Amino acid sequence: MSHTPEQLAAGLWRWTARHPEWHPGEFGREVASFAVEADDTLLLIDPLLPPEPHAVLDLVDDRAGDRVAILVSIPYHVRSAEELWRRYRDCADCAIWGHAACAKRLRDRTGFREIELGVPLPTGVSAHAIGRPRRHETPLFIPAQRALVFGDAVAEVDGQLRVWATGKVDGRRARWYRERFNPTLEPLLELHFERVLVTHGQPVLCDGRAKLRAALDAAPWYHRS
Repeated sequence: MSHTPEQLAAGLWRWTARHPEWHPGEFGREVASFAVEADDTLLLIDPLLPPEPHAVLDLVDDRAGDRVAILVSIPYHVRSAEELWRRYRDCADCAIWGHAACAKRLRDRTGFREIELGVPLPTGVSAHAIGRPRRHETPLFIPAQRALVFGDAVAEVDGQLRVWATGKVDGRRARWYRERFNPTLEPLLELHFERVLVTHGQPVLCDGRAKLRAALDAAPWYHRS
């Protein structure tokens, strides 16, 4: 695991930490977090501090200015959001943004802001609904990096993006994803993104739209240890 942030591009960093509720097995034991410089704001996306957080905190301390926005793509990923909000709330305009269900995972909701679909987030970030019925996960489009962020709906496996199924894939489940779930991801392909940042697996730094298109055309992928 890379507890030291890796710079993926100008203004974009990634680090990983062990999944806080992990079960035995390889896939998913580490999860990725991202930091993005956009205009006058530092975006922290699904942040999880590693056990030795000094390198991550040094990065954020150095880059945080007057505005810090903590963006949560799915309630499971609230994780270190509140700890970071407490660290920066007195020296910056700092808030946690996420689906309404994220609030249940916070002890102090003072700094929480509910994502409203169609209402721009800091630096023009937009959140998007997926699922039928709608999931709590809201993929995030980061214009400053031409990047699309997924929490759990899409993962990177063996160099490919895959739609991550919530149960073992048989014919019936494969049909449900093809006919009901994947079509709710189709509108994301209209966004002008090049990168796909996933919390499970490696980031896609080029040809992201084509790779997401391929994931939607393929059978869903399932893994549980």
